[in-house]
Amino acid sequence: MTIPPEFIATTRRGAIMNRTIPYVVILICSIATGWGMAQQPLVFNDRSPRKYDVKARASQMDPRAQPHPEIGFVFEKDGKPADVENATVDTRVKPQGKLVIWLMGHNAQLFDRLAGYGLHAIQVHYANGWFGTFGKEPPPADPLFLGKIRLEAATGEDFSDVVSIPRPDGMKERALQFVKHLAKSNPQGKWDFFISADGNDLRWDRVIVAGSSHGSTTAARFAIHQKVDRVVMFCGPRDQYESWQELPSATPSNCFFGFSHVLDGGWKGDHYCRSWILLGLNRHGPLVNVDKNKTPYGNSRRLITDADVKNDDKRAHSAVTPGGAAVKDANGKYIHEDVWRYLFNHPVEKTGEATAAENDCRMNLRSKQ
Repeated sequence: MTIPPEFIATTRRGAIMNRTIPYVVILICSIATGWGMAQQPLVFNDRSPRKYDVKARASQMDPRAQPHPEIGFVFEKDGKPADVENATVDTRVKPQGKLVIWLMGHNAQLFDRLAGYGLHAIQVHYANGWFGTFGKEPPPADPLFLGKIRLEAATGEDFSDVVSIPRPDGMKERALQFVKHLAKSNPQGKWDFFISADGNDLRWDRVIVAGSSHGSTTAARFAIHQKVDRVVMFCGPRDQYESWQELPSATPSNCFFGFSHVLDGGWKGDHYCRSWILLGLNRHGPLVNVDKNKTPYGNSRRLITDADVKNDDKRAHSAVTPGGAAVKDANGKYIHEDVWRYLFNHPVEKTGEATAAENDCRMNLRSKQ
């Protein structure tokens, strides 16, 4: 698919051009092709329908998998397995025929919700331990430095000169091997629906890549390279000194969804708003405070919250996903249930009105001004 030039980000070297988009073209993300068009819709036929939670070790599923201690990526820590992968599916719920790949530590509460939406979900262990080795500020001479490492970690292909991550240790192959394992070990979940006809890849048109923080940043970088059904980005993306976010994207911009707390250091530092603008999300609606607006939030892709986190920026960073940091109401219920459902289920063809990039979001974060 050729991306119209109007959809290619207009920012270069940190300067932003607040150009008004003359029209909005809605790009449908989940265009089925080839084998996927001929395949019948996914239907469960489980004799004892229930929610399945499955665990497996990456090193046991694929003998080619290797640790990479040079970047802090190992199979065991303190005598305990560190390469456990997790999967969830609920055969009591009508399936959507979409697979969520979560690029962060396992979040059981999030997976329970994904299964309740009729989604399949996996969390994979792949060579992502490089982050502490190379830091958060890349060399100025290469504005794609961290993005290249992320892409190599995600694909197992040679994109970076500073890491060497072979295909079996990249996210793509780890996810494929896990889904193949699930197809055999949990046939009730119909995981084989997500495997390509030749068995050599996943059906990426049926995949949602999602993550928080470091994981949301890699999810966005991967989706620019590989067309997927949807991208869900919690508290991210970062890589605030890089420009890969404005590269022409294989995944249309209306398929990217972001959610952040305004007290998160990444938001206060303009990291997230900058990435959202470079990704072109302002073409699909304004910034929307979910605590002051109801779903569907003007069909926007840029959602924020100012919910009470006791002025704790670390809690704010984690408060946008289900878990201990998430905010609850007086009855003890999470206040962002509608937001989580929206992020993973809102029709991608429904978007908000295009808006100009916000002037108060700094685009050149190397500058002290």
